[in-house]
Amino acid sequence: MEKVSLGDIYNMVCEAPSGDGFGIEAMPEFLDMDMETNSHPHVHTFYEILWFFEGGGIHTVDFQDYVVEENSIFFLSPGQIHSFDGRTRHKGISVKLCTDFLKYENADEDIFIKYNMFNAFDTAPYFVIKESSVVNHLHGIIERMRLEQESVDDFGHMDILRALVKIFLVNVQRHGVRPDSLPLHTTRASHRLFLLFRKMLEQEFDRIHTVKDYAERLNVSSKTLTNSVTECSRKSPLAFINDRVILEAKRLLRFTNLMVKEIAYRMGYDDPSYFVKFFKRQTGYLPSDFRDKVLVEEKEKVAGK
Repeated sequence: MEKVSLGDIYNMVCEAPSGDGFGIEAMPEFLDMDMETNSHPHVHTFYEILWFFEGGGIHTVDFQDYVVEENSIFFLSPGQIHSFDGRTRHKGISVKLCTDFLKYENADEDIFIKYNMFNAFDTAPYFVIKESSVVNHLHGIIERMRLEQESVDDFGHMDILRALVKIFLVNVQRHGVRPDSLPLHTTRASHRLFLLFRKMLEQEFDRIHTVKDYAERLNVSSKTLTNSVTECSRKSPLAFINDRVILEAKRLLRFTNLMVKEIAYRMGYDDPSYFVKFFKRQTGYLPSDFRDKVLVEEKEKVAGK
């Protein structure tokens, strides 16, 4: 099925930053401007970095509630659905990047940034910075971003902005701690293969559902791919594929009015009844029951505020 834009699927899209495709805001201000939207699940067409300076409150990403830790930095990708709890006045920074900011994949570091920090649906979407010296260094980079944002007409403006963003991301990747995640290294071929698989899965999950097909496209054997994915994630590549399909199906069930058979077709299944059985096997719920369940849970959560 032909790819469609997020805006054509979801009705709660927040559009990308205008101008040069870069935006930086203090968290209390941008949350207060539209708390109604921010406290309800919404999807972005852009990348967003959310750095929480203090702990407290809940940040929900793709149906998972995360207790906000001090100096936790979340990385949200286009298509991810998130919300704030609406009760906590968070202190921090939001950095918004249009997709062009991360379009370059010329080095292993670029692949790591795009498919380990962002687009990592299978693990916690945040890192925690524990060393005060690193926190101070990152604050300095953020301040330089602020200053450069005001220098639109200066020579090399976009080059400097891109460089500052990359320096920030590399430092978080180098020094941050991601809960329940194994460290990855650019020097290891098996780790690079894992991220290339994650990249291809993000592009093809609604069309390709077998380990064999992914391995062929990556020019490796199924065994090599299985060993790489298992080493890096403690999961099989088939589990990865299934989890990505299920996540997207859950998003569509909750945040669109599409019929179950339409969702099945979007996920690459010609037989909706097979998709229903697959969804039940993976989640324990029929798709229609899952849709009802999450709506009830969200109403209860709102009532408890």
